[in-house]
Amino acid sequence: MLISKSSLMLTVFLNQFKPKLGPILMSLMLAGVCPSHLAAQDSAGDWPHYRGDITGKGFSTLTTITPANVSTLEIKWRFSLRNGDDPNSRNPNSQVTPILLGDRMYLPTVDSIVALDSLTGTEIWRFPIPEGRPSRRGVAYWPGNADFSSRIIFTVGNRLIALNSESGLLDQSFGDRGEVDMGIPYISVPLVYEDIIVVGANTPQGTQGGIGNPRAFSAISGEKLWEFSSVPQPGASGHDTWADDSWENRLGANAWPFYFTVDATTDLLYLPLASPLPFAYGGDRAGDNLFANSIVAVDIHSGDYVWHFQTIHHDLWDHDPPAPPTLFDIDRDGSTVPALAVTTKSGYLFILNRETGAAIFGIEEQPVASSSIPGEVASPTQPIPSITPPMARVRFGLDELVTSDLTSPDHAQACADLIATTGEIYNDGPYTPWTLKDSSGAGAATLLFPGLAGGPNWGGVAFDPNSKLAFVFASDLGTLGWLEETGEEFPYSLSTPRPSAFAATIDGQVLPCQKPPWSHLTAVDTTSGEIAWRIPVGVSESLPAEKQNTGRPGRASALVTASDLLFIAATDDNRLRALRASTGEMLWEDSLEQRGNANPMTFLDSAGNQRIAISATDELIVYGLRD
Repeated sequence: MLISKSSLMLTVFLNQFKPKLGPILMSLMLAGVCPSHLAAQDSAGDWPHYRGDITGKGFSTLTTITPANVSTLEIKWRFSLRNGDDPNSRNPNSQVTPILLGDRMYLPTVDSIVALDSLTGTEIWRFPIPEGRPSRRGVAYWPGNADFSSRIIFTVGNRLIALNSESGLLDQSFGDRGEVDMGIPYISVPLVYEDIIVVGANTPQGTQGGIGNPRAFSAISGEKLWEFSSVPQPGASGHDTWADDSWENRLGANAWPFYFTVDATTDLLYLPLASPLPFAYGGDRAGDNLFANSIVAVDIHSGDYVWHFQTIHHDLWDHDPPAPPTLFDIDRDGSTVPALAVTTKSGYLFILNRETGAAIFGIEEQPVASSSIPGEVASPTQPIPSITPPMARVRFGLDELVTSDLTSPDHAQACADLIATTGEIYNDGPYTPWTLKDSSGAGAATLLFPGLAGGPNWGGVAFDPNSKLAFVFASDLGTLGWLEETGEEFPYSLSTPRPSAFAATIDGQVLPCQKPPWSHLTAVDTTSGEIAWRIPVGVSESLPAEKQNTGRPGRASALVTASDLLFIAATDDNRLRALRASTGEMLWEDSLEQRGNANPMTFLDSAGNQRIAISATDELIVYGLRD
């Protein structure tokens, strides 16, 4: 039934005076009801998960905004993610993608969780965080059941918190008066599936190993359900990939992604696990080092291992999978194949059978350069897709150094000076190992492509189930670095120049030193594994007008709609763009006051209007068609 008028009045009263409420009033809940705001519209207009749904596609069936009218988009409302005008409340690295259910939007600000009216952006309720800051990435939603009302689930450091979605008050029936101590911080978006909450871990430096394990909690009670050992324990499959007991107290191999994905047909949860630490020197951890740098499929109800695919053996570059796999189906030889696509920061796109982990288009163990660092035993081969080309630059030769005719004389000269200052530069293609410099600084510097920030990063793979195109944004920004002796527990550590990017700064803008383009948006035909189209995204405004279409570095991903539109911000030139998804044709763009370092989303407001939302550092901006 719908919530009663008296219950609504109670909600308003509690919300208005909650700072002064005692424990008894704070525990009042609106249980066993269907919130009225959820009855306002069909679920097709909702955006209930960070990437739209639990498959991670970033896809919407909405079609009101089309290639024919997208040029008429205008800003409909804005909402500040700051705390008033306090300069200390700025949210400079906000990566928020809101969720929306019915006529309410939920998201974190710099110090609160808020519910907004979808039509106007008016604040409905606000939950201030008394200690710490909420995840700057988003929140999750649990729909409730016959006994408990719906909840907004989010993290603050190592605290897992549940709010009543209608009132914005702590749900006292969850955990200890609305909170659960996860033990380990997780600063991203929990996955809510059925009555299960899955969280990852952000490994603090200097702590003991094993803390990167993903874990699950009951969405009803907050009780811990299971924990998966990301570094296999003695007797478990994969334990033998850590020589000489190097698995003990091992840092890293944690599940840090912004979100998780799960297959509702098989109940398989997909865990992207990070690089082991320290990453640049692995002489103390001989072996492939499972399950680091892997996608691991587990049963979401039990946490039991099902299969894994390791994207890099014995990682030395911090090139872990920065986002979970995107799940979809494709047709192969007349049969439907359950598939997934996952990128790594090393620039590759792996397309696998999501039920078995087997490659769909072939993956070869290809020889790569060996390491010259004493004690280091780099893997002699790495898995590389045999059909799908890299999504980012994976090698460099001096003949690819930028020239003045492509950018500007000042830029070309600055890059030539960088080469002269650095001295010998070493790059031997994919997975080039780090070089060693002695105490005098003699020796070559490794030029790593993609750089430490990766080619693809945390935005993930967007997917159009109609065209079967997968969309990947990737940067081409190299990193200069080398190892130096430390004389400490770990004999070698990574050292880089300042700045470490293979780039020059001209008129305040960072310009990479290889020939452009410097980023790509790539559409991959998942029925063949081949590239359908590829374009640079972003302009370098410090260059002459005719040379500005270089592509710009970024980290986020795209939104795709059933009307053949693709929306993306991501790049550091502060723009939101719309493209024709089938061809990559640029159709519209709007300048943002600050960087849109987040994934866009779309929804229907309470009046049935399709809207596009993007968070741009300190504010949320919502677009709609011109009236």
